Amino acid sequence: MGKSRKELTPLGDIISGLLSDGTLPFNPDDVDIWNVWDDVVGESFSGTTRPSGIRDKCLRVTVSNSISLQELKFHESTIKEKLNDKLGRYAVDKIEFRVGSR
Repeated sequence: MGKSRKELTPLGDIISGLLSDGTLPFNPDDVDIWNVWDDVVGESFSGTTRPSGIRDKCLRVTVSNSISLQELKFHESTIKEKLNDKLGRYAVDKIEFRVGSR
């Protein structure tokens, strides 16, 4: 009826395997995007924006108001360039801005 206690795989081994074999649906290094975000977008947008997720190099960003959203669309390429430069790799190819709660 299943594995006995002696046959269970330790959780640490499972996590280690997931991180090393490439089966995760995301790159664990992408968490650095949240760490550098405020520096990349600067004071004018750090209080009104927050990354909400990334998948297949498409970064989703929640913006608190539509005025900021429109302005951010004009700065998308600059933000991508700065993010990738800060991260030291090509992590973001596209940014989708959406109005919502930060």
